[in-house]
Amino acid sequence: MKLIERTSYLRRLINVMHTPDIKVITGIRRCGKSKLMDAFIDYIEGLAGNNNIVRVKLNLKAFEALKDANALYEYIDERYDPNKENFLFIDEVQLCRGFENVINSLYEEERFNIFLTGSNAFLLSSDLATLFGGRVFEISLYPFSFAEYLQYYPQSDINAAFDKYVSAGGMAGSYLYNDPEDAKKYLKGIVRTTITKDIVTKFKIENEDLLNMIVDFLMDNVGNKTSVRNIANALTSNAYRTNDKTCGAYIDYLCRSFLFYPFKRFDVKGKRYLESDKKYYLADLSLRYAVIGTKNADYGHLYENIAAIELLRRGYEVYVGQLDEKEVDFVAVKEGMKTYIQVCDDLSRGETLQREIAPLLAIRDAYPKMVIARTKHPESQVEGIRIIDIAEWLLS
Repeated sequence: MKLIERTSYLRRLINVMHTPDIKVITGIRRCGKSKLMDAFIDYIEGLAGNNNIVRVKLNLKAFEALKDANALYEYIDERYDPNKENFLFIDEVQLCRGFENVINSLYEEERFNIFLTGSNAFLLSSDLATLFGGRVFEISLYPFSFAEYLQYYPQSDINAAFDKYVSAGGMAGSYLYNDPEDAKKYLKGIVRTTITKDIVTKFKIENEDLLNMIVDFLMDNVGNKTSVRNIANALTSNAYRTNDKTCGAYIDYLCRSFLFYPFKRFDVKGKRYLESDKKYYLADLSLRYAVIGTKNADYGHLYENIAAIELLRRGYEVYVGQLDEKEVDFVAVKEGMKTYIQVCDDLSRGETLQREIAPLLAIRDAYPKMVIARTKHPESQVEGIRIIDIAEWLLS
């Protein structure tokens, strides 16, 4: 498989490589966590420093004996070198029974810089503090960005490349399949495995059919404000009985396994967070095309999904803005600075442009404002608001 250097993630690992925290790489299945760890090991091995690397891949037959906690600890302990800086890397750490006791002990001993990957069923973001007592630094990994897609498939026609990226997405494992139907089968397998191994097994779900129905509903409604009650009502109206509590729990599991990301609403005028009617965005649009096809393909909402995940990649806290009866697609916050963003498909009609900029003009503070759309034109400004093509923005 062709590999590209995921520079921004490598930089994050390099920046924390000497900190005492337990570093855990998280993200949806098959997004490249183990490959990122391999690339970071290559970086350390290329340094001139006096480093010792202990690498354990518990998913390989060669490490079968280390699935016992005592055996794992002894293996690592024997390879410690007191005369060097020691780095410990463990893939699929959850396959060792009692792994948390081993990792916590090694952390307390302060002998190793510890890096982990593992199944999302056992290393969900919400579980990390419980497993490791709040000693964790999490590196969130996402599927390929559009910029990374162009690293993989270099081409000069940015517009044509973007159109392909919208449906092909960033799950690089699917790029190996020449037949689109085979690629879809691979992507469906990721969703299926996430449901069965990361959710059904972990949380002992009895109603897997309902979970799949919720997945389809959320995929079909990316970019729409969604309440748990509305989902429960919609599924019940289709001759399937459920309730708010069950739907809410299932949606939470889907988000904790990194298949979807929830975005809270933020009252721009009242400067407060709103709990009702969140929006849910999919980790990668290719999964939507694989599971539910092209039905109800509202490109404005699909572009919203791409922009939402890109903002997370860039390290923003992201909210859905609410201003009286108007909505701002995203309030993106980093280092105390806000950026207000609208995302849409086509701005060629004057009334569409006015509709998109109206909520931004109603915001009275001086933070930057922009409209991201499929303009296919150079960046421009309208009343101080940046208008930028989505493909160009993704590469900026």
